[in-house]
Amino acid sequence: MRHALLALSALTLPAAAFAQWNGNWPVPGPVPPPPPPRAPVQEPWMARPGPAPVTQPWRTPSRQSNTSPALEPIDLPPAIEQGVDMIYIDQELVPSAVQDRAQMHDISFDAWSGAPVDLFVSVNPIYTDLRRGLVKYRQQWGDLPDVTIPAGPALKTGSTGERVSLLRQRLGLGAGEKYDAALAARVKAFQAVHAIKADGIAGAGTIEALNRGPAYYEQLIMINMERAKRLPAPQEQRKYAVVDSAGARLSLWENGRKVDEMKVVVGKAETATPMMAAYIKYASVNPYWNVPPELVRGLIGPRVAAQGVSYLTDREYQVLTDYGPNAKILDPHTVDWQGVVDGRVEVSLRRLPSPANSMGMMKFMLPNYFGIYLHDTPEKAHFTKNELWISNGCVRVEDYKRFARWLFNGPVPTGSNPKVEAEVDLPQPVPVYMTYLTAAPTADGVAFRADPYGRDAHLMERYGSQLMAAVRTGR
Repeated sequence: MRHALLALSALTLPAAAFAQWNGNWPVPGPVPPPPPPRAPVQEPWMARPGPAPVTQPWRTPSRQSNTSPALEPIDLPPAIEQGVDMIYIDQELVPSAVQDRAQMHDISFDAWSGAPVDLFVSVNPIYTDLRRGLVKYRQQWGDLPDVTIPAGPALKTGSTGERVSLLRQRLGLGAGEKYDAALAARVKAFQAVHAIKADGIAGAGTIEALNRGPAYYEQLIMINMERAKRLPAPQEQRKYAVVDSAGARLSLWENGRKVDEMKVVVGKAETATPMMAAYIKYASVNPYWNVPPELVRGLIGPRVAAQGVSYLTDREYQVLTDYGPNAKILDPHTVDWQGVVDGRVEVSLRRLPSPANSMGMMKFMLPNYFGIYLHDTPEKAHFTKNELWISNGCVRVEDYKRFARWLFNGPVPTGSNPKVEAEVDLPQPVPVYMTYLTAAPTADGVAFRADPYGRDAHLMERYGSQLMAAVRTGR
């Protein structure tokens, strides 16, 4: 079984490391075969996000942060701008716009300018769409009166007074002190663009967004244009996937066009999905689930101590000496389970493949230092409830079969034994770029999103004067 280096601690990425990862993976010896299959039992705690963040091996404290405060829960090379740049695990995935940033200056374009770079060099189409969205945003919202509205009770249809008058002025409507249907419609349009519930009621969040002024949002668009510049141009990658952690979406691209999209569950704020790019090289069909140590001690161990080893056998857990290539299966009756609960005894657990397995029916493997991969999940309710920022960094896909058909250019691969994990190489490795877009292009311009990882505020502070200069120049 190929080793995904889940046991490595966080490291910066020197050039030699990139070469290491482009090599072939060692093939360790097999773990003893699993017992005969039986009907799996759903865990009672699986439908919930979990009691606490599970420590990933790559989430060790940073030895020295390249910027302060740190935005990524991983060590980053000094050249990486947190919240914007990507770590390219496979060097051939680095776009030309990143490899030769001097070309921007050669044509008199500075970084963070919102400039029409795409008219002179080839960039990702999301950059072009955001640049056009910036123009439309300025036309729709940028030239309205810069009026501050005092805080106060929510304003809605039927409200009157001086604050209503200021609100009408701020949104470019005629003078008056009445909150009428025209003002409600204008407020609703503003909310729809600015990531606020579009109910036509000017509550505290809407007033706060209005008082930020258009320059703030123009800066946000420019920040996201810089993020999009780190994605590939059409001629650089014919087929690739994009994981957008801010929007919790997986989009599939071919020949510069988005051909499909689905929801994903990504990392919570304290275990954020990193901004990185790597090749998806193979899929693990009918994957095992190696249970994190925190869950062994805090959840499963107490249940075994209370209910007996039948808790494990009914749910198809195996007790292992470790997760290494030479691991041996242990008899659960020989384990001191109260010692496991108390922290005196350490054991490793894995769950055999089944629909109740936390990995679902398939994992999509992109070898990298951070132990990040994409996978199916049995917890589909998270997608319908929009509980999408709850993972420990890895990416759970909404429809693994649809994703697999696209990756494999045809039928979804299956293993020879539903209770044994099998690895199937892709016909050709497919790049996946993990980015973070808090402004997305739309037919009417842009739509802003929440900033679940708090990256935008840091960048606003770091590049505020440069961004404000670009805003003034663009008007």
